[in-house]
Amino acid sequence: MMGESALFDILRQGLWIAVMISSPILIAALVAGVVVGLFQALTSIQEMTLTFVPKLGVMIAVFWASMGFMTQSLVEFFRGSLIPMIAGS
Repeated sequence: MMGESALFDILRQGLWIAVMISSPILIAALVAGVVVGLFQALTSIQEMTLTFVPKLGVMIAVFWASMGFMTQSLVEFFRGSLIPMIAGS
């Protein structure tokens, strides 16, 4: 039977992996949003698609570039923590 501390440790590790995996995309979206916002403020262009399309493009590019890191992190977490817990070893 799994103890309460082991459950909380697995949950903490899972949340940390989620933060690590999502951070490249979120940081890229933040930077793209600031750059587009500055561009809009400087040029007085208030087009809605101007904010959406560059952010989406940057997020897709960063996701594509960091897919290997994301997959490797999830596989390591599952192999190191969840699968042994499920198998009972």
